[in-house]
Amino acid sequence: MVKETTGKRVVIKIGTGVLTRGSGGEINHSVLAGLSQAISDLHKAGHDVLMVTSGAVGAGLSTFGFTERPTETNKLQACAAAGQARLMHLYESQFSHHGLKVAQLLVTQDDLEDERRCTNVLATLNAILPHRQVIPIINENDSVSVAELKVGDNDVLSSIVARLIDADLLLLLTSVDGLLGPDAESDTDIIEQVDDIDSVLDFARDEKGELSVGGMASKLLAVQSSVSAGIETIIASGLRPENLDELVKGGGIGSRFPAS
Repeated sequence: MVKETTGKRVVIKIGTGVLTRGSGGEINHSVLAGLSQAISDLHKAGHDVLMVTSGAVGAGLSTFGFTERPTETNKLQACAAAGQARLMHLYESQFSHHGLKVAQLLVTQDDLEDERRCTNVLATLNAILPHRQVIPIINENDSVSVAELKVGDNDVLSSIVARLIDADLLLLLTSVDGLLGPDAESDTDIIEQVDDIDSVLDFARDEKGELSVGGMASKLLAVQSSVSAGIETIIASGLRPENLDELVKGGGIGSRFPAS
């Protein structure tokens, strides 16, 4: 995929714990506004930005009166269907304040494993990216894909997308500042750079939020796939949207994994 800009091609994955608060899936509007501002600023600085967003199931809970994430697949799919519409409406509204539009692309694991269908996904992204006023927003099609609701997560999806489009950088935004070491005494005591991904796989704390699917172990598997494909990857907090610009520039607060 040929770049249309001289900036970096950045895939930003936003986790459920960033977008929602509490077990009822209430959208954190101030964080969403801050992230939209920060992503718009990156875009205007000349970077190609693609988003992979979680939060559809959480955002759809209130539609059906659920106060916590259900366990039945059909109810999860119903929440995803309602939540996708709600999330896209919110993203569209926020980005419109910055003169930008959004384009949603829903995929399944089959879309990315089948060569012909994967080529179609890439062709769609190739058609969107030259239009500088449009931000592509990608998610698993959880409302129809049973397997993805059981085992899929957007950390893995974001890594696949990053490799597909030959990204320069993958940002995994979560609710903590980065990867905590085995002797960490607080949530801010993170490992700032990891040159050997294998050295941290065993002690990652695999904590998940009430609404999320993936945990830190899932993120590290995504990191492993990305850095081995030559893509620098960072785990950082999505609750610090003002940090995104510095992360892309090579600084900022987060755990950085240089490309192999």
